[in-house]
Amino acid sequence: MLGGFELAVIALASVAAGAVNAFAGGGTFIVFPLLIAMGLPPVAANVTNTVALSPGYLGATIAQWKHLRSQSARLWICLPAGVIGGFAGGILLLNSGEKLFRSLVPFLILSASGLLALQGPLRAWLIRRMGEHAGFARNSTPWIGLPVAAAAIYGGYFAAGMSVIVLAVLGLLLDDSLTRLNALKQATASSINIAATLFFVFSGHVVWPAALVMAAGSLVGGILGGRLAGRVKPTTLRWTIVAFGTVVAALYLRY
Repeated sequence: MLGGFELAVIALASVAAGAVNAFAGGGTFIVFPLLIAMGLPPVAANVTNTVALSPGYLGATIAQWKHLRSQSARLWICLPAGVIGGFAGGILLLNSGEKLFRSLVPFLILSASGLLALQGPLRAWLIRRMGEHAGFARNSTPWIGLPVAAAAIYGGYFAAGMSVIVLAVLGLLLDDSLTRLNALKQATASSINIAATLFFVFSGHVVWPAALVMAAGSLVGGILGGRLAGRVKPTTLRWTIVAFGTVVAALYLRY
């Protein structure tokens, strides 16, 4: 049972996580280990974290709606694929058991840290690729459903690094501006997160006091982070988070 002090610490960590997500992504690395350190079982910590992220994903999608209006054909494929994959990942998580998930946690964190480390090079590659294909009319929209669903399964199982995976899938198959792909990524990630959340709400694993505090804290942190983003180098912050995630994974492997 979490007391007032623990919830206050979680709230502060969530503000930091929301700000970090606005800067460079990786806020999950702050709150997920904290929840486990406070005694939550790994599955409950992951489920609670996923539920708490929902307002942030939805808000970011609404904020980028102007870049989604002309992508209705893609949305009709990506959103259902995200929902199906999110549900599948959630089912997989709740049926894998605490012991198996605990054993996978360090490897999932290491994978997410690696994905975060590759975020910068990935964006640079996407920009180069789109420049190379300028004027080349290729539409791979019909083929994106399956790889998006595969990325969504990972996102429903463990949220960290999901956005990077989805962006990589979209950039590999679609020729478009990074701004529009990022908006499509945000909408897809939101569908994955919300689908998993709707499944988790009835699972009995959500620690609601922590989830509500985290949702409010991450929202405040996102607003503050958006205002301060220009004062912090995202690359520096990203590598700090990668290093922190690697240390956390090493500690889990040891213990």
